[in-house]
Amino acid sequence: MKIAIQAADLDAPRIDGTRVYITQCLKYFGKLDSASEFLIYHKNKFNSELVPPVFSNYKIIAKPLSHLWTQTVFAFNLWQDRPAVLWMPMHNIPLFRRKKMKTVVTIHDLAFKYFPETFTKKDLFKINLLTRLAVNSADRIITISESSKKDILKFYPRVKAENIKVISHGFDPDIFAGERNKDREMEIRNEYGLVGPYLIYIGAIQPRKNLEALVEAFDKIRASRDGALPRLRLVLVGERAWLSDGVFKKIEASPCKKDIICPGRVDFETLGHLLRGAEAFVFPSLYEGFGIPILEAFAARVPVICADNSSLPEVGGEAAVYFDGQSPTDLAEKIKKVLSDENLRKTCVKKGLERIKKFSWEKCAQETLEYLKS
Repeated sequence: MKIAIQAADLDAPRIDGTRVYITQCLKYFGKLDSASEFLIYHKNKFNSELVPPVFSNYKIIAKPLSHLWTQTVFAFNLWQDRPAVLWMPMHNIPLFRRKKMKTVVTIHDLAFKYFPETFTKKDLFKINLLTRLAVNSADRIITISESSKKDILKFYPRVKAENIKVISHGFDPDIFAGERNKDREMEIRNEYGLVGPYLIYIGAIQPRKNLEALVEAFDKIRASRDGALPRLRLVLVGERAWLSDGVFKKIEASPCKKDIICPGRVDFETLGHLLRGAEAFVFPSLYEGFGIPILEAFAARVPVICADNSSLPEVGGEAAVYFDGQSPTDLAEKIKKVLSDENLRKTCVKKGLERIKKFSWEKCAQETLEYLKS
């Protein structure tokens, strides 16, 4: 079978969960299905950390053009190459396609429906349009949590539930489940001026991630002068994305701003060490389609504190400590509880290691392939 994959997002300079998802699926497709031919389309040059592996049944097709690429160059090549199946890992879809070509699209989340104010007006218009076109014209839909499936059925009632398949994300054990390397951790600490215990957040710096609430909670913890909490620091790992000015203004106004460290984008190897060295991983997001960093923190043996909304309890199960995402005070109390209660920390780590047994990228890729070919 000839399977086409739109992989243009792997050219992007910023790395996010959706791009990790595409990369990880491509890591397995070629060896899970050696009989099929995979046509992997992109625009120009892959991000150096998102390059697909080499398999004999992979054909990498670069077609440079930026403006309306999906609807023009990409669509034209699909007509020429005649794949049996097209997989769109993002909520975009060529409008003009061969009727005999089955089209499957992945809808990751509908955050823009719940929190439109966290998007620019231009992006909001675009994502609304593209998602509506995708869900209404695809033959089948993949989504990444039961929470996102419910949202799709709520906002797009014409879609049939039986045409939506929930396939969970995974995590990379090679990066996050390794043993701690104290020497390498010290090198990284020295590079970022990171002394003493720290909390860590991983993800884009943008309004939906609710980082202003995290900064406020951090200020409350530091102001409490709790004897169980030495000079704690906060590390926000991730690239600056859209509408992020409010987050940095909040940091600048913080009395603890010198202890809030924003290293920006780091490579995966550095990320693994930073996560393993943290006292806790905090995920305050207002809405997530899945939440890959939760699994990564579980694998790194780090307690997880996350908001009680959207898909996050579905991913974290009983292994995470939850807080009201709208309450910095509740977040501060939950952080203090986790940091001061050694038994709770051990329980969280133990449950986290058990929890991740349910998830893997290989399982995700296998289920995706089966759905594409069914």
